[in-house]
Amino acid sequence: PPAGKTQQGLKEQYRLGSLLGRGGFGSVFAATRLSDGAPVAIKRVPRNRVLHWGELPDGTSAPLEIVLLAKVSTGFPGVVQLLEWLELPKDILMVLERPKRCQDLHRFIRARRFLPEEEARELFRQVLEAVRHCTSCGVLHRDIKPGNILVDLDTGQAKVIDFGCGTYLQDTAYTHFAGTRSYSPPEWTHFGRYYGKPATIWSLGILLHQMVCGEHPFRRGQNISWDHQLSLPQRLSQGGSSSLGLWGIPVLGDSSGLVGILHWQLLRRWHMSCSPPKQGVDGKVQAEL
Repeated sequence: PPAGKTQQGLKEQYRLGSLLGRGGFGSVFAATRLSDGAPVAIKRVPRNRVLHWGELPDGTSAPLEIVLLAKVSTGFPGVVQLLEWLELPKDILMVLERPKRCQDLHRFIRARRFLPEEEARELFRQVLEAVRHCTSCGVLHRDIKPGNILVDLDTGQAKVIDFGCGTYLQDTAYTHFAGTRSYSPPEWTHFGRYYGKPATIWSLGILLHQMVCGEHPFRRGQNISWDHQLSLPQRLSQGGSSSLGLWGIPVLGDSSGLVGILHWQLLRRWHMSCSPPKQGVDGKVQAEL
C-alpha cells in the first residue's frame, strides 16, 4: 500500500464525513474520494498508541496493523481492503474501502433481533472463509466479533475489519491477550495462556450464537468456564437437512468447501460443557483453520 502523501494532498483527494466509530486504538470516519465519488473510510490512530511495528515487502517500516492488512486484504473480498496509508507526526491514517450501503454485524443483528438460520449460515460461512484465509497468510485477527464484521447491504458480502489487535500466527502459546475480554477463551482466564487457532474457534462459536440467538451466550460479569450450560432456543433446528447442524452449530463438511473446520471440531472446541481439555493448553486439541 502506498504511503508518503502529505496531509494537504490527502485533503485534496478526500472529503471527510461523519464519525463512524471510536475504539481503544483510534477513530474511523466516513469519507468520499473526490476523483470518482467512491465512499471510503479513514481510520486515524494516534502514533503513541501504535505499540508494534513491522516491515512491508518493500522494506518500509509500518504499524503492524498495516503490515497484517497488506498480507491479507489484497484480492480477497472477505477482508476490508487497505487503499493507502499516511504517516503524520502525531497520527497514522489508513484509507480503507467502504461499501456504499453497509452495516456492522452487531447493528445488523440488533435490527432483526436474530438472524434466520439460512442467513446466519451464509454470513458465518463467509466469516469462516475470511478467517481461514488470514490464518493461511500467517495472520491471527484476535478480535473476531460482530462489531468487526462489515456487511455490504447490497451484495450480502461479509468483510472482516479492524486488525488493530492482530498479530502473526504462531504454533506456540500466547501469554498476552489482545481483543475483547468477553470473547476470550476459558484457558486464558484459567491458565493465562492460549493457542491462536482454538481461541479463534471459541470466538467464532460466540459469534454464531449471537447470530442465531440474538445475544451473547455469557451474561455480563459471568465467569466463562467449561461447565457453563448453554440454553439454546427451541426454534433452532436439530440437524438433518437443515441449514444448521446439531445444537445449532453449522455442519461444515465437503458440501460447503470448508473441510478445514468440521462440525465435530467446532462442537468439541466450543461446547466445552462436556469436559475441559485434558491436556490444558498444550496445543494438542487444535481445530484446523
